[in-house]
Amino acid sequence: MPAVDKLLLEEALQDSPQTRSLLSVFEEDAGTLTEYTNQLLQAMQRVYGAQNEMCLATQQLSKQLLAYEKQHFTLGKGDEEVISTLHYFSKVVDELNILHSELAKQLADTMVLPIIQFREKDLTEVSTLKDLFGLASNEHDVSMAKYSRLPKRKENEKLKAEVAKEVANARRKQHLSSLQYYCALNALQYRKRVAMMEPMLGYTRGQINFFKKGAEMFSKRMDSFLSSVSDMVQSIQGELDAEAEKMRISQQDLIAVNESVYTPDSDVVSPAINRNLIQKAGYLNLRNKTGLVTTTWERLYFFTQGGNLMCQPRGAVAGGLIQDLDNCSVMAVDCEDRRYCFQITTPTGKVSITLQAESKKEYEEWICAINNISRQIYLTDNPEAAAIKLNQTALQAVTPITSLGKKHEVQHSSQTVKNMENDKIIPSGSAGFQDSTQLIAPGTPIQFDIVLPAMEFLDQNRGGRRANPFGESEDSSKDEEEDSLLQQMFVVRFLGSMAVQSDETCEVIYEAMRQVLAARAIHNIFRMTESHLMVTSKNLRLIDPQTQVTRASFELTTVTQFAAHQENRRLIGFVIHLSETLGEESMSAYVFESNTEGEKICYAISLGKEIIEAQRVSLFHSPHLYDTSCSGFHLHCPGTSGVHKKNELLLLLRTVLQALFNTANINCLISQ
Repeated sequence: MPAVDKLLLEEALQDSPQTRSLLSVFEEDAGTLTEYTNQLLQAMQRVYGAQNEMCLATQQLSKQLLAYEKQHFTLGKGDEEVISTLHYFSKVVDELNILHSELAKQLADTMVLPIIQFREKDLTEVSTLKDLFGLASNEHDVSMAKYSRLPKRKENEKLKAEVAKEVANARRKQHLSSLQYYCALNALQYRKRVAMMEPMLGYTRGQINFFKKGAEMFSKRMDSFLSSVSDMVQSIQGELDAEAEKMRISQQDLIAVNESVYTPDSDVVSPAINRNLIQKAGYLNLRNKTGLVTTTWERLYFFTQGGNLMCQPRGAVAGGLIQDLDNCSVMAVDCEDRRYCFQITTPTGKVSITLQAESKKEYEEWICAINNISRQIYLTDNPEAAAIKLNQTALQAVTPITSLGKKHEVQHSSQTVKNMENDKIIPSGSAGFQDSTQLIAPGTPIQFDIVLPAMEFLDQNRGGRRANPFGESEDSSKDEEEDSLLQQMFVVRFLGSMAVQSDETCEVIYEAMRQVLAARAIHNIFRMTESHLMVTSKNLRLIDPQTQVTRASFELTTVTQFAAHQENRRLIGFVIHLSETLGEESMSAYVFESNTEGEKICYAISLGKEIIEAQRVSLFHSPHLYDTSCSGFHLHCPGTSGVHKKNELLLLLRTVLQALFNTANINCLISQ
């Protein structure tokens, strides 16, 4: 016999759309079988009814033959032979009536009864289990929705335990009902074969026995056939018994699993997280916006396919594309006081979708998997090895490496730093490799939230003048943007910052990147603050994308080193060198992730520094701007009518005073 299709009991707990789709095929087959069985039973009942009618007819015929003798015919002489003949025929008909009665009884027991039992027992059982499975599935969905709505902050542990227990009970009930339902559907594939052949076997045997007693015409030809059919039925019955025992044992093993299988988020403290995933599948809650301020959450089945995130609702044959994950970024977010939420952002900076995982393990594995896929690891020859290597690199010990010379030498992509005293250009790599302890002191703390949130900044300064924590003047920022020769904006996400001990080479930036990424991986920090980085010919400004409030500002002259990562081109870092009070100096490295290549940001910063240098050289070497003769210091502003802008006049006066100080012309007078 060919192999029988069956449902896998191991997939009952996951309840994936693929399993539901296969289940629908079995349900459709059971429905078709039920309809056909009813029609077949009607036909067999008609045959049985005809046989019963034959019994009654032959019995009536026998009585009528015997009644001939009791008839008082006027011309009844010579009927004795007829009467004796009719008596013989009456005996023959009585014997035939006995045979028909035996045939009718045999048809009732071997043809009609098995098909009725099959319909009332097997098909009705499948229908009942289907209803129970539907109720258990709906109850599980309701309990999961209730669990997903548990608040994140100030949560009631007792309420959480009650809801988690309710989810576990509902999931256990659904699992048990699905196992019973799957077993019944699998057994039905065997039962239907037996149910179709067993009634016909009884019908044929009854007819043969009937004819054997009347005539031995068909006995020899049908015995071997009936014997082979009987052997086949016994073989199928044996397979059914073996499969039923196997399913019974498997069902017991699956039911005897750990309670954590049913309880969501059972291991919150130390879940076993696989960070090397390049594909992931499971149920997530999708946030849908239904109005201006209203949203709904829908529990759907998500899976990754190559570089795409797919979604497949229940009952759907195949999944649909939700988001292309190439070059996308994923980060944890706080959303509607729900736990385990994260959002996926497109390379253009647009927030695409917001999702909620069921547990901490699923939450972190989804973020790691999407992050690995966004880096296009799946396109390599060995994606699993590439993911393992990438995460091993991130999870290296945070303690500094004793020698940077052990690193792989690559061509540095940072800018060249200009020596202001000697007007010489010194390549950033000329200083050679340094020990990592000379670049960053061991145990240096890393700040992941140095940039103030925009709303907190507004709350601190609402109703008054904004006081930026980094010291820039907010009133003049607009005028500075209008006067700046360079304005380029990039979408970046702040990864971290830390104090450094040297800014002579860009190796300090690479070491800071390594330690920031390693610390994020070790401490499971996925949250990142997104900002717009505005590069001008005067400064670097971090702007909140929603409120357009300046979060931080750095003078371009204080940027001494900047570089992009050699392998991950979206990582960018720069070093800020500031002079503190009491003659002390401080240096800090800032690390960002950009939606574009870091080389473009490096080029913009380099261009801004070149503009500053060009302006400095033109101011101090052009005879058209000032005349430092001892008779007086005259300002020349070509193209103006004697009325200068306030900021231009202040800039020129500042330049004149600096020139006077540098040339020691202290006695020169300023001409108004």
